[in-house]
Amino acid sequence: MIQTIADALEAQGYETLTAVQQAVTDAALADKDLLVSAQTGSGKTVAFGLAIAPTLLGEEPRFGPAASPLALVIAPTRELAMQVARELSWLYAKAGAIVTTCVGGMDQRTERRALDRGAHIVVATPGRLCDHIKRSNIDLSELRAVILDEADEMLDMGFREELEFILDEAPEDRRTLLFSATVPAPIAKLAKSYQKDAQRIATVGETKQHADIEYRAMQVHPRDTENAIINVLRFYEAKNAIVFCNTRAAVARLTTKFTNRGFSVVALSGELSQSERTNALQALRDGRARVCVATDVAARGIDLPNLELVIHADLPSNADTLLHRSGRTGRAGRKGVSALIVPAKMKTKASRLLGWAKLTANWGPAPSAEEVNAADEERLLSDPAWSNPAPEDAAGFVTSLTEKFSPEQLATAFVNLYRSRASAPEDLTDPGTKDDRPRPSFGPSVWFSVSTGRNDGAEPRTLLPMLCNKGDLTKDDVGAIRVQQDHSFVEILASSADKFINALGPDRVVEEGAIVTKLDKAPDLPRGRSDRGPRPDRGPRPDRGPKPPHRKSSSYDPDAAPAPRKPRPAAAHGHADEARADKPRFDKPKHKHADKPKGERPPKSHKTERSPMKPGATPRPKSNGDAPAKPKAKAVWKKDGPKADAPRGAKPKGGKPFKAREEAPAGAKSYKRASDPSKRFTPPNKIGKQGGKPKGKGGATTPRRGK
Repeated sequence: MIQTIADALEAQGYETLTAVQQAVTDAALADKDLLVSAQTGSGKTVAFGLAIAPTLLGEEPRFGPAASPLALVIAPTRELAMQVARELSWLYAKAGAIVTTCVGGMDQRTERRALDRGAHIVVATPGRLCDHIKRSNIDLSELRAVILDEADEMLDMGFREELEFILDEAPEDRRTLLFSATVPAPIAKLAKSYQKDAQRIATVGETKQHADIEYRAMQVHPRDTENAIINVLRFYEAKNAIVFCNTRAAVARLTTKFTNRGFSVVALSGELSQSERTNALQALRDGRARVCVATDVAARGIDLPNLELVIHADLPSNADTLLHRSGRTGRAGRKGVSALIVPAKMKTKASRLLGWAKLTANWGPAPSAEEVNAADEERLLSDPAWSNPAPEDAAGFVTSLTEKFSPEQLATAFVNLYRSRASAPEDLTDPGTKDDRPRPSFGPSVWFSVSTGRNDGAEPRTLLPMLCNKGDLTKDDVGAIRVQQDHSFVEILASSADKFINALGPDRVVEEGAIVTKLDKAPDLPRGRSDRGPRPDRGPRPDRGPKPPHRKSSSYDPDAAPAPRKPRPAAAHGHADEARADKPRFDKPKHKHADKPKGERPPKSHKTERSPMKPGATPRPKSNGDAPAKPKAKAVWKKDGPKADAPRGAKPKGGKPFKAREEAPAGAKSYKRASDPSKRFTPPNKIGKQGGKPKGKGGATTPRRGK
């Protein structure tokens, strides 16, 4: 091992290397590509720092002047990239290495100036590194090693195209090292495409997963979930703790509650800016904050030296997330606790997650208030302050206290002061108790009317926070909320009514212009199911005697034989249908000549008899032989100016003759031809445009659907 690297490890307190660190420092793998899978918290960052040291330094103990980067480390998240940069900085500090970061959320101009000044190692996230490459801000021609940290997470986050672009831009004679907790098929495919004879190193199965982590599954009542988290924090009193939630809203809610209870809390979620997330992690490292409420953005790669407790306020979605969350503690040989808060209905899911992750947890209830107080007493009695001498400047004060107060008074004051520094524990309900307690009476109340109702989208869940924020109330001050069509009624404790009115001001206007009005009495509302009292006793039901036996139909009796079908009457000529000729098939009126013999019927005609004419009406000419003879046809030309008569078939000058159009005599009925456009089918969206040219480009434009 290079002496400057060995000195840095000794200064950091390293006595022995972990399994993965020993594997990658094998002299036989000095120039090989590596595909390494190691469990979370096994020291992968220091491992790939040791692996690339011979490639970067060679036989020299120190780096030369900084120019184009020699090594490139790619991490999936900004927090992990910043952490890798800190680890490599102290590892290569005595070798004179300059480590630069390029991560999203930071000033790109500052990063460009740092790259222009030169760097030996660049730690970056995929998206920001691609931007610098496309803008020609970074020169990759001198690269000797490329490391992909948490490669499986980067592929899950959709960075495949960025990684392939970066690896294509890097020199072909580089070393490529892939570090991942697992090696799924996409990672193996990526390694096969961009590595040369990669050596596989697997240290995941050598020891039990997370052997230094104690798993506890705590069954709680559904309404005591947040109170159980408070008791867990108070029971362990860890130097640093992370509470994992599944949503940003849950992070905001728990952060507010813990702050109100006196905990020093920071939040960590994707909606925060990079500077806010960096400040939150730094507050945990330097002791200004003790609890971090986070989403799964902090489940990968975050290393807090004093993190002793991980609480899963919401169960993770899969076993990998459970392992990565829990892996924030119990790192590098340190002990830790991973506590799962399990409501009754989530017990099956928690058991499946632990089984998939191949973990064994201790099941039991969350710490009770008595257990928290007992843990406080144990910590108090083991405090070294009992054996430390009094400060010199406080000796006189100690003497005056012992002279003024009795030992019992001093002990009482000491215990009270000790307990006042921490939040009081919560009384928890037995997890197996059903929530069937009767709702306590609300007490004297005053009713108010709010000028927003169901038509405006008002709901109890929207009215409650609005009234609490504007009226300086808590949810315990608000009773029933009855939403009507155009207004709503709200019940408020009589002791809080004056405070509510003063907070609203003289206008009594809340959000979106809703006006609050005080009522003299309770509103007369229709009684809903929750407002009805107990059902009055109507006495016993009168005896109606025994029920008559049920008569079963023979068609449904399995023992009864089916009734025989009646035979059809025989037909005269062998046709069964003629036997039923006397029975009409449809309820259709008979023809007026149906009863007459066939010889006496009038001949068929397409003309139907007309109703008698009204007096004074003019008869229309008939279409039979009484009609006058048809006149001779006329031919009409378009290109010969005015219309002219011509014999049929004659050709005009420069044009073809049209077919002769027959002219009917005056008063005769006009019969349109089939070619008449006025009788053609018209689509519904073209009603009123018969015979016309549709709008658009050309006459054959097809109307678009949905227009």
